[in-house]
Amino acid sequence: MIEKESAFKFSYGLFVLTARDGGKDNGCIINTAQQVTDSPLRICVTVNKTNYTHDMIKNTGCFNISILDESVPFTVFQHYGFKSGRDTDKIVADTMPRAENGIVYLSSFANAFLSGQVIDSLDCGSHTIFVAEVTEAKVLSDEKSVTYQYYFDHIKPKPRPKKEKGYVCTICGYVYEGEELPDDFICPICKHASDVFKPL
Repeated sequence: MIEKESAFKFSYGLFVLTARDGGKDNGCIINTAQQVTDSPLRICVTVNKTNYTHDMIKNTGCFNISILDESVPFTVFQHYGFKSGRDTDKIVADTMPRAENGIVYLSSFANAFLSGQVIDSLDCGSHTIFVAEVTEAKVLSDEKSVTYQYYFDHIKPKPRPKKEKGYVCTICGYVYEGEELPDDFICPICKHASDVFKPL
């Protein structure tokens, strides 16, 4: 069954690309997926050749795309990453549903999924573009698709500010910048000795 509404959610965002080969499932996060034609519904994905999921698609000609929504936690990005390792199984198949093609897809944190059957591919050096006919498409929720901007603003943890090195006077607030506060240091503002300073 193909629900064409899924293509609207597919127009932008971040996706979990999954494939299966020899009884093993693997997946990774990509941001390079597009609709090619409307009727028949065709899509293309660009996949890094160093990615294990790339080899699975090349071998089997099938893949699924789960379109991530704004409820997705950072742990999903930590699990799949933007580049999947060759020796790491990124899928826990027993806890995830399978599409008609037998490949797992995300039912949580995704607003739709599409299954693709590869009809053509283009070698682009470090990447391969796979063009596929959609064989199954289903809308899972009304949640908005997550964008890169939303990911950076609301999902990815903000980097901790670098801790300043130095000492502060507990009397007047003067800050001494440096690795070590000299024992004979006198605050230039309130004239107290170094024993009233504490590390920042």
